[in-house]
Amino acid sequence: MPLHKAALLIAVAALVSGCNDTLDTVTEKKLPDNVSNKVEQPLPDSILTAMKAKGMERNSPIAIRIFKEEGVLEIWKAKTDGRFDKIAEYQICAWSGRLGPKVKEGDRQAPEGFYNLTPANLNPYSKYYLAINTGFPNRFDAANGRTGTNLMIHGACSSSGCYSMTDAQILEIYAFARDAFRGGQQTVQLQAFPFRMTADNMARHRFSPNYSFWQMLKDGYDQFEITKRPPDVGVCDRKYVFNQQVDGGKGLNPTGACPPMSTPPQLATAMASYKVAYERDYAKAMKKYEDKVWYDPTEAERKALVASQLKGHDLAFAPTGSALKAGKLLKLSEVADPSNPVPKSKAAVTSQPMFASLDNPAKTGRVGGEVTASTPQAAGVAPAAETAQTAEAGIASATVALPATGPMPLANPLTPPQSSMVAMDAPAEPAAKPFWKFWATR
Repeated sequence: MPLHKAALLIAVAALVSGCNDTLDTVTEKKLPDNVSNKVEQPLPDSILTAMKAKGMERNSPIAIRIFKEEGVLEIWKAKTDGRFDKIAEYQICAWSGRLGPKVKEGDRQAPEGFYNLTPANLNPYSKYYLAINTGFPNRFDAANGRTGTNLMIHGACSSSGCYSMTDAQILEIYAFARDAFRGGQQTVQLQAFPFRMTADNMARHRFSPNYSFWQMLKDGYDQFEITKRPPDVGVCDRKYVFNQQVDGGKGLNPTGACPPMSTPPQLATAMASYKVAYERDYAKAMKKYEDKVWYDPTEAERKALVASQLKGHDLAFAPTGSALKAGKLLKLSEVADPSNPVPKSKAAVTSQPMFASLDNPAKTGRVGGEVTASTPQAAGVAPAAETAQTAEAGIASATVALPATGPMPLANPLTPPQSSMVAMDAPAEPAAKPFWKFWATR
């Protein structure tokens, strides 16, 4: 056989044997065309090497953190000492709506809050390549009358209330979750924030009607920053509470009054020190923003930044640009209402409320509702059918052997009955070791 033909056969054999291998040889993390089993696709060797260097086991627990304004999804993974460290970061391809929580079905908002994901939340049969259901609505959302279904982290780069990644990105994210569940993790915590909750960002967004809600989320954010462990999350009095020891070991009622609770002493001390530094930084930030207000861009304004990326893609491909780049600081003297910072020259053409009320669940969205002089909205995009969400409703069981600890979902009337890897909130009492025991042993 001629030498050049032998070399060609060897090369072809190498390609065939490399099917379903890793993404290491794929430039710019593009999806390879040789993935034979996306559910079993291993993580890249580069990530496995980084895990080893950081003292992480391949199947150790993970946590997922999302920051809307920065457009980032992070994977944090437990090290051998029990603390978590960031192992991967992905640019979110598309998220819909504006900063602020999801309030009602059809508002195009992506969820913000703390969500427990079980193996039942993984959907290997998604029409958007792969998907992980966020678990919205959780106990906090339900207690506050918030509605919505099939809110996902998925591929395809198209969103109507979801966090949409590229197919190559969701392939890795799914693998992280799959490996952690196989290692025995019962629930993966998803933390979805409007932005990194630094003193500078909190000062910049201080006029937002969502500010009190974000302050509540910040307690959990701060405790993760201090401990590098996902906080133990509870809900009572329609509010989130974090790492609280309940007197008498009683449970929490999401809609009932909070019982007597206390913060573990070592955590309380660490939090006090953290807050001193935060207040100093906040005061400094206020000097920078004292005469300014941040304009949160509409989804249409974000999409305009990346219109050129649509070339060469089908119509379903719909990336959204950076909220930081599309937004801007305005002078307080230029706006009529700081909570809805539309320049006075544009205020006359606005017609819809910009934000949902945090205190009244009946005022449930950024689209629709009665228009008043006190609630003008910057021009944005009209609501669209939540195709990315409703398409996820018919979810079949996975081919991987994972413990299905979550509750079963309601059947989708539009699809035949199937056994389902679902998207529901985790059990109220996760089997994980209580957070304060971690402090007590160190």
